[in-house]
Amino acid sequence: MPRLTTEVYQSLMDALLAHCEKTGQPLRHFVSRALSEALGLDHSTLFQVSTTGALVQGVYNEAVTVGGLRTHGDFGLGTFEGLDGEMVVLDGKFYQAHADGSITAPADAAPVPFATLTNFQPQHRGKIENVTSMSSLTGELDKLRRSDNLFFAVRVDGLFDEVYWRVACKVEAGVHLDKATDAQAEFRQSNIKGTMVGFWSPAYSRTIAVAGWHLHFLTEDRKAGGHVLGCKAVSLDVQVQDLDDLHLAIPETREFLHADLTQDPAAALEKAEMAKDR
Repeated sequence: MPRLTTEVYQSLMDALLAHCEKTGQPLRHFVSRALSEALGLDHSTLFQVSTTGALVQGVYNEAVTVGGLRTHGDFGLGTFEGLDGEMVVLDGKFYQAHADGSITAPADAAPVPFATLTNFQPQHRGKIENVTSMSSLTGELDKLRRSDNLFFAVRVDGLFDEVYWRVACKVEAGVHLDKATDAQAEFRQSNIKGTMVGFWSPAYSRTIAVAGWHLHFLTEDRKAGGHVLGCKAVSLDVQVQDLDDLHLAIPETREFLHADLTQDPAAALEKAEMAKDR
């Protein structure tokens, strides 16, 4: 990561140190945040709408629109009202993967029950090689994380020997996620170029996020994609961003306010969301 060295007045330095001592916030974090705010940047912030706990309970109603999400990031993933397909946000463009295998650009008015976004500014770049399965991929990605307690965004580009993905099919609100994905559409393509977009979330966040890696895929021609279940590749380019600030937008819909969110959603998410080796 680049380093910035500069001179400041002693009074300013004293105030900085006093603030950090009082709040417990690292000096580096505070200075980065202040610079980002001054420059109008949303640096290292993960913005999420709703929680995985609500999604597991079948809360699929509109919490926000695609248009409302655009100001919160240029990179991310999610789903649409009624689990109507998979969302991929890449290079500032929103894509909706449908159960029939097609990809469309959703309208700004398209309703969204759950999404996770950031402004992608990678701090680390590298290559991973000899990917033989989903667990092989995530194992290599784990080596690029510097902590088990931060969030991370990852972009994976390259020629894949094979990618195996699913697209959720539209269901009625209230159908629990693990049941809803029983009817998912599944796709497998070989020798295909594309990009994986995703996030890693720590174990302590499992009631609000998908703990571990959560990846969506989009082909290079932007004509196919969805939630990644498996892959194989010889060599892939990887970019990683540390995310040390979480903004969680809580829906105020009737469905969310009255949902039972006391349960641990981990088991249901394991069945419905986590990658499987096939």
